[in-house]
Amino acid sequence: QVQLVESGGGLVQAGGSLRLSCAASGSATSINTMRWYRQAPGKEREFVASMPTGGATTYSNAVKGRFTISRDGAKNTVYLQMNSLKPEDTAVYYCNADGIETMRPYRRFDSWGQGTQVTVSS
Repeated sequence: QVQLVESGGGLVQAGGSLRLSCAASGSATSINTMRWYRQAPGKEREFVASMPTGGATTYSNAVKGRFTISRDGAKNTVYLQMNSLKPEDTAVYYCNADGIETMRPYRRFDSWGQGTQVTVSS
C-alpha cells in the first residue's frame, strides 16, 4: 500500500496562488497515476487533475488554464500549482494514487490522502 500526505493548503485571497504537495510513501509499490480531487461543503467529491506515469495530464474544465499538476518521480511527490484562485475553488483537496505492489501477490492499490483545506476569500 501507499500512504499519501498532502500539505500546502491555507487561506488566500481571490486571484492569489497556492501550491499543494502530496508525498507518497510505501515500499515495493509502483505508482501508475496520481490525481487531485476536491470536495466543497455540501457537494460531492470532484476530479481536478491527473498525471499518469509517462502520460498526458488531464484537467477538469473548472480549473483548466489556472491549475498545473506536476510530479517529481524521485521524491514520489505530486504537486498542484493553483493560480488565479476563485472563491469557488474553496474545498478540501485530496490526493489519490493507484498502482500495483511489486512483490507477491502483486495487488493493485488505490490510496487516498487525508486532505488539505483550501479557502479562497473574495
